[in-house]
Amino acid sequence: MQRRVFVLSKNRKPLMPCSPARARQLLKERKASVYRQEPFTIILKKRTQGDLQKVQLKFDPGSKITGMALVVFFQKGTVVTWAAELEHRGEKIVDLLSKRRAIRRSRRNRKTRYRPPRFCNRTRKKEWIAPSLKSKVDNIFNWTKKLLTYTPIDNLCVETNRFDTQKLQNPEISGVMYQQGTLFGYEIREYLLYKWNHQCAYCDAKNVALEIDHIHPRSKGGSNRVSNLTISCRKCNENKGNDDIHDFLSKDNKRLQKIVSYSKKTLRDAASINTTRYVIGNQLKKLGMDVEFASGGKTKANRRHNGFNKQHWIDAACAGESGENVTISQDLVPLGIQSLGRGSRQMCRVDQFGFPRTTAKSQKRVKDFQTGDIVKAVVTKGKKKGVYIGRVAVRSNGYFNIKTNNSTVQGISYRYCQLIQQVDGYFYFQKGDARLKKPSCSCFAHSRPSGEDTPTYRSRGILAIN
Repeated sequence: MQRRVFVLSKNRKPLMPCSPARARQLLKERKASVYRQEPFTIILKKRTQGDLQKVQLKFDPGSKITGMALVVFFQKGTVVTWAAELEHRGEKIVDLLSKRRAIRRSRRNRKTRYRPPRFCNRTRKKEWIAPSLKSKVDNIFNWTKKLLTYTPIDNLCVETNRFDTQKLQNPEISGVMYQQGTLFGYEIREYLLYKWNHQCAYCDAKNVALEIDHIHPRSKGGSNRVSNLTISCRKCNENKGNDDIHDFLSKDNKRLQKIVSYSKKTLRDAASINTTRYVIGNQLKKLGMDVEFASGGKTKANRRHNGFNKQHWIDAACAGESGENVTISQDLVPLGIQSLGRGSRQMCRVDQFGFPRTTAKSQKRVKDFQTGDIVKAVVTKGKKKGVYIGRVAVRSNGYFNIKTNNSTVQGISYRYCQLIQQVDGYFYFQKGDARLKKPSCSCFAHSRPSGEDTPTYRSRGILAIN
């Protein structure tokens, strides 16, 4: 069993998903037509209603990847009919905001139009969260609305985890230590000077000007937690630069082990889940549906009881009470979804000094095509003769670039292009290495399966019929 195909009635009401074989038969007999490529959906030409079973949509929200699963309650049991893994773009948003902040700050030091800072005259909403986390919440909310238009979903289930970040760093913490915290009675700089004996952590220099340095650089995912900070002299700080501590002290293993022993594991992902664990559920309640909150411990117990391996979409299927006896076929292939956004508001590109290096962007659509659309180009003559299916990058002269699974074809005229699916801010691919596998040992591996995903725009043989 592969992923089920979504089915819409003649009046665009969602019906129960069907198998790919049934969808091919309906398309071949011209009783249905393709409504959407990804997720693949067909629309019936005559039928207006059908028998419905209870369907539940489950989520396993993660800091970077969220697992999704559609569970159908048949008379024979609970079966997963569709699954996907949604990759968020939180890190990309952080980078874009940092670049924008740097460009705006540089304007105040050049002879350009003065742009005053606005960090003192802005108010935040009561339920404000960081833009990178807001993007994750919006992705889950948007995909819930999408799936509601394709499947008759009855209720929702969201796994909620709560991590005690102080307990993760110090398992023996208790009582008044929770109130005092790590820096009780100290300022950050004074605490670091005391911790590192008022000397450079890299060369043991004393009686010199000392600076705060990040053990794991912020540009590579490091945080501002005290456990990731150290003291260094100006020379060592400049020599280290943007390097990781393991690269900088690769030849001095003894000193490396000393510094690493002081550092702690970053808790950025745990903080992200703590912040959004109830925001996602409260956002989904706005759709007027029943939302079930499931604990992460219950999900893990259900997964071990069923003998499944650790993956995001499998955790989503095992969430909640219905996940205790859920059935997952070994042939079920989850859909990979990567959030890309809908373009940039930046009018032109800038160089390293912040000056424009390109002209202003032209119109967003060219010849009724937009960058990111999935198109099918049938070139009938010339050196580029052939059939190409992929994402298009429009050009104002009417000659587009098409990115296929294997390469990028440049200079394809819009006359040869046929629109398959408009851009929706997401990139779809088959997660061939994420199928259901039995755990290799009783400890149940928690690492993500190795191997590269193979991007594709085909729905496993269905596109060839159209």
